[in-house]
Amino acid sequence: MLTQIKINDNKAETAAPTPVRFHLSLNVSDLPQAVAFFERVLGMPPAKQRTDYAKFELDSPPLVFSLEQRAPSVHGSLNHVGFRFADAATLVDVQRRLEQVGIQTQREDGVECCYARQTKFWVNDLDHRLWEFYVLEGDLEHRGAGQSLDNMIGADAAANMMSAHEPVIYEHFMGMPFAPPAELCDEIRMRGTFNMPVSDEELKERLMAARQHLKPGGKIHLHQLTSDTPISDETLSLPGRASVVKHVPVRSALLQAVHDAGFEQVALTKFGSSPCFTLGDAELRETMIEARTRASDCCEGWMDIVYKGPFVSIQDDEGHVFPRGERVSICNATWKAMETAGVASQFTRIAKPTGVAISCGTPG
Repeated sequence: MLTQIKINDNKAETAAPTPVRFHLSLNVSDLPQAVAFFERVLGMPPAKQRTDYAKFELDSPPLVFSLEQRAPSVHGSLNHVGFRFADAATLVDVQRRLEQVGIQTQREDGVECCYARQTKFWVNDLDHRLWEFYVLEGDLEHRGAGQSLDNMIGADAAANMMSAHEPVIYEHFMGMPFAPPAELCDEIRMRGTFNMPVSDEELKERLMAARQHLKPGGKIHLHQLTSDTPISDETLSLPGRASVVKHVPVRSALLQAVHDAGFEQVALTKFGSSPCFTLGDAELRETMIEARTRASDCCEGWMDIVYKGPFVSIQDDEGHVFPRGERVSICNATWKAMETAGVASQFTRIAKPTGVAISCGTPG
């Protein structure tokens, strides 16, 4: 008999078996063949099967295992993971605890999805995997619209998938030849690309090639081990799995190279407060960088904004300078980029005159 771990408590403790079940959902390219395979693996038929969905219910280990008819080559093998609870009270307690420790959740009450009615909330982890916490309220004969693409993979990705084509994503891994597809990509992911020895010129050429293979507004994602100071390749020796790393670029130089290659909205999306490794005075950190190509060379409209502070002024990658408290005209596309980057809250948009007096209250 498996012991259970209470996930609504900071202490892991042995307790009596509970109805909480782990949930794992996989994308499969051929659902009937996948069902036949896992029937043999698990020694049982699915508890529920439809033309585009199947679900196995295991007691040992306590698992809800579902299969989605969705091409792994495009979406990856993992659909989502999570936990199923026996009652709504437990679900509410878990959601309250997560919110109290600063984890944002998205709740759905009485939603119809996966041929069932459920109340749930979603959480994205730091690597953008989707976690589902839910209670099962009843089975349905129809799939339901609640498991929307917006909820499953995000609004931007859903908009791409609802267009005439699937998003084109190219992934490059450490040691692979760098050969993006002939067609333009929506996203290029470079994982460890620059943790193998490359010259400054080769680094520049790869970033330029990535930009040239991206659509307007396309995204580049870099996942590298970086350093704050230069490290000689000859003296580089890291333990364990990190031993495959043969080069560590200087972080500031890599960020500058991304900008110099013509990318915009360059940002660190992962950068730990503590280093993974320390070599002499150099601190090595797992680093994720994201940037985009310009969506359009044309400016479709302008607006005025005012930077609120707290700094005297700030400057973006395009050279716009925003002095605190002063009115600056920018392109609408620049404002959209600022919203995407999450910095728009630092500014006030100046409303166009309407001829209607606005009461602002009395200072004091």
